[in-house]
Amino acid sequence: MSSLKGILIVGHDRKVLHADGLGSDGRVQALATDTSWMEEARTRRLQPLTLDHKSYSVLVLPFAKGDILLLTDIREPVLEFLSSVDFAYDIVEKLLTDPFDAMTVVDANARLVYISPVHEAFFGLKHGEGNGRPVRQVIENTRLDTVVSTGRSEVGHIQRMKGVERVVSRVPIVRDDKILGAVGRVMFKGPEQLMALSERIAALESEVEFRRREVAALRRRTYGLDDLIGESEPMKRLKNEIVKIAPLEIPVLIRGESGTGKELVAHALHLLSPRRDNAMVMVNAAALPATLVESELFGYEAGAFTGADRKGRKGRFEQAANGTIFLDEIGDMPLDVQVKLLRVLQDRVVERIGGDRPRHVDFRLVTATNRDLQVLISEEKFRLDLYYRISPLVIEVPPLRNRIEDIRHLVGHFLDDVSQLHGRPTPRISAGALAYLMELPWPGNVRQLRHEVERAFVFADDGIITPETFIRHGDLRFAGPSVALKKPLSLEGGRLKDIVERTEIEVVREAMQRYGGNKKRVAEELGISRSYLYKLLGEPE
Repeated sequence: MSSLKGILIVGHDRKVLHADGLGSDGRVQALATDTSWMEEARTRRLQPLTLDHKSYSVLVLPFAKGDILLLTDIREPVLEFLSSVDFAYDIVEKLLTDPFDAMTVVDANARLVYISPVHEAFFGLKHGEGNGRPVRQVIENTRLDTVVSTGRSEVGHIQRMKGVERVVSRVPIVRDDKILGAVGRVMFKGPEQLMALSERIAALESEVEFRRREVAALRRRTYGLDDLIGESEPMKRLKNEIVKIAPLEIPVLIRGESGTGKELVAHALHLLSPRRDNAMVMVNAAALPATLVESELFGYEAGAFTGADRKGRKGRFEQAANGTIFLDEIGDMPLDVQVKLLRVLQDRVVERIGGDRPRHVDFRLVTATNRDLQVLISEEKFRLDLYYRISPLVIEVPPLRNRIEDIRHLVGHFLDDVSQLHGRPTPRISAGALAYLMELPWPGNVRQLRHEVERAFVFADDGIITPETFIRHGDLRFAGPSVALKKPLSLEGGRLKDIVERTEIEVVREAMQRYGGNKKRVAEELGISRSYLYKLLGEPE
């Protein structure tokens, strides 16, 4: 302790057992052997001391064989507060005189030793008149004597005094398991303030609970912005676009290759929109038989056709009322249905099959396609006017080959997901395996990557996924001409462990060349520790 300037240990027989620093000063030792001074010091515990025009504090701590005196410069919290805060006096005065937080102090015998001036005036007492008297003789309905006898605090109690109700707290003051007294404070001007505070707290708790349920409901809806895994620049741009577009009521067209996650984008748009509390209805136009597309989208009346429900049925647009309808693979929608869809988008009116009563429907439209709609328009397979209706805002979902650095995050997410699903430990994936995956073109995008990770999870040896796991058990028929490392991987001439080690070293060397020898960047990109990188490079840390 930099503030400790000396120590003195004195036995019960007043003999010095140990002295150091200022404790060796004869003047200090003389005080420590003075019975009256020590009795006062034990009671107060903290005594001021001046030596050679310097101020110190003496803290007295009893122990089995006597007393320990610690001499410090002025660093004890109370004295430090008084010496370091220029307006400390004003703070203490405010605490003692505040009419809404007045103080009453009693000793161990429940006798008044202090009462704030405002309370003296309230009780009609002259200054100091109540000191030394039993607290019950001075303060009506007090329980400070009870607190002193039981040692239990009473907080937020109502106390009636001279026909006025106050909210008070009563707290015992304890040292070394001995009750020294108690402090009573008026917390509020009256119980009406407590009631107002209680009502405010209840309102806030109700709001917090509502928000908690809202968040839980959003999570139950499966997809949100957090499900778009990746920290690459293309993914950051995608997430920023979603955040900006989601609150708007403008139709959105999501374009992207198969397997890029267009459905996740649609869900994120809905969950971040004002319509989040209503339904999001999904329709895969490519999966609907041509004969059912119209009835599925627009619904039908009772008896509209053979086999129809006797009560009729709402179409998907009616089901999406006040919510969002997501038309996936809209490029595969038949032309005759496109005409009816155009009318719905123009007028927000749906007419069921077999019906003659138009129904107004309020919905947000989100569509998606992996087709080039411009080409379909030129081939007269998609209506130009419909294209303009669905594409005021267009979101491009980047293919996996354009965000290779996200593979590390995606693989970790998929492994955790699959491990939790099957109740098995999450395997570790080696740096070589990650590098191997990052060399592939991924025509099937994120969906293909997930399938490969799930297959590797099954065949991982000793809880580790290596390049060999993907090579031996993966399905890379659609990976393209360059499926792995730039040089063919030899599986001969050593144990599997040695082959994997050679592969990892080769991957690290190529990465070192690619990033100009920046070891920190290489370690981050390969998802390995700096120490493991140094090991592969054969360099000391």
